[in-house]
Amino acid sequence: MTRDPWWSPWRQVENAIVLHVDLAPDAGREAEAVSLLDDAERERWRRLLSQRARREFALCRAALRVCLAERLGCADRQLSFDRLEHGKPVARVAGRPVDAAFNVSHSGRHGLIAFAGRGSLGVDVEERVAQRDLLGIGRLVYGAAERRLLGDAWGRERVHLFYRLWSMKEALIKALGTGFSLSPAGFEIPAPVLRGARSGVFRFPHLPSQSWRLLDLGEPRFAAALAYRLPSPSGQASAPPGG
Repeated sequence: MTRDPWWSPWRQVENAIVLHVDLAPDAGREAEAVSLLDDAERERWRRLLSQRARREFALCRAALRVCLAERLGCADRQLSFDRLEHGKPVARVAGRPVDAAFNVSHSGRHGLIAFAGRGSLGVDVEERVAQRDLLGIGRLVYGAAERRLLGDAWGRERVHLFYRLWSMKEALIKALGTGFSLSPAGFEIPAPVLRGARSGVFRFPHLPSQSWRLLDLGEPRFAAALAYRLPSPSGQASAPPGG
């Protein structure tokens, strides 16, 4: 554990725990975070072009390393990360893959790290930015019912709705692990959740036999969502490890 952790427990949601990572500029924390990275991570950190991107990567990855090593009962030096075909990260301990469900997201001054016992999950956080063509972007990434709802909203309500929908779609795509090879316009948020429910069960149109729990975690500072695969009827989750 570091002397001055920049992360803290934020939500316990059903079978997952979500940490909040403070990404406000802090030279001391950033230096400590970089010191916790392994050689491959430090090389990735050096290649990032902006100070903000380097700060966000270092603070989130260091927090992930400390917390995941603690959960797995391993030394930090034994922990490494790899990526699947579409960029979904997986953890290794002493070079061997482990069934550790985790996912990371950051936006502005906020990061979220989600952990679950096993399986696959996705988390997303989005600071709300009003100065955007929300309807224009919505036509590209939302389905018909979602676009109608967005078109009926105005002002601040439209901003909140846009990021609420986007955070949930992003969490689902990250949980599935295919990246944006799956178009976000190709599926819609379940109707009860569209109408304001904070959680619901979701199925991708091309994978109707798989069920996912979708949770809206938004709060005044940011939009956020969590998605994870539900166990199959036999009780055995068959999703790959990683996050």
